[in-house]
Amino acid sequence: MAAATETVMVDEISYPSNITTTKPLSLLAHGITDMEIHFLQVKFYSIGVYCEPEIVNHLQQWKGKSAKELEDSDDFFASLISAPVEKLIRIVVIKEIKGSQYGTQIETAVRDRLAAEDKYEEEEEEALEKVVEFFQSKYFKKHSVITFYFPANSPTAEIVVSLEGKEDSKFVAENANVVEAIKRWYLGGSSAVSPSTTTSLATTFSAELSK
Repeated sequence: MAAATETVMVDEISYPSNITTTKPLSLLAHGITDMEIHFLQVKFYSIGVYCEPEIVNHLQQWKGKSAKELEDSDDFFASLISAPVEKLIRIVVIKEIKGSQYGTQIETAVRDRLAAEDKYEEEEEEALEKVVEFFQSKYFKKHSVITFYFPANSPTAEIVVSLEGKEDSKFVAENANVVEAIKRWYLGGSSAVSPSTTTSLATTFSAELSK
């Protein structure tokens, strides 16, 4: 699954085609988040989704499906999220944003998802507050990097922020429901934040599963 090139361009931002955590992970999909404001397309950040290549072994039930069928199936994205392999989401900022604004986006996305399923209890609220607090004081200029790393068999997320000229800062989210909601925010199919990333995931897996 490794790309022939060392890097892949996602909206003028270069992404390595492989990232090694405890294992080599391949860039399987990418996209951007954007919004139309007064008829102008405003891009906020680019997204790269990395997984262990053997994730395809866990998705065999979707073999032979077209990209469109996968894209329209939230069950497919649920299988992708729950596959017991390492996953990493690398977000590169295109339009600068305050950490507090990004924190608010996460807070809303996670809270709404969990509240809809009656999973938003005191523990989740406290865990989410810590995530928001981690982003609060930061300022994301263009090309700042936010990484969410999800180990294979642990309900945690390691969040790393890389800002120019500063040491990386890290935070580990340990509440399983909050971590799951963050995954769904980026990888959850029809409810995910970036339609272009959803399309890219569906296209990649349709091709990989038809081999």
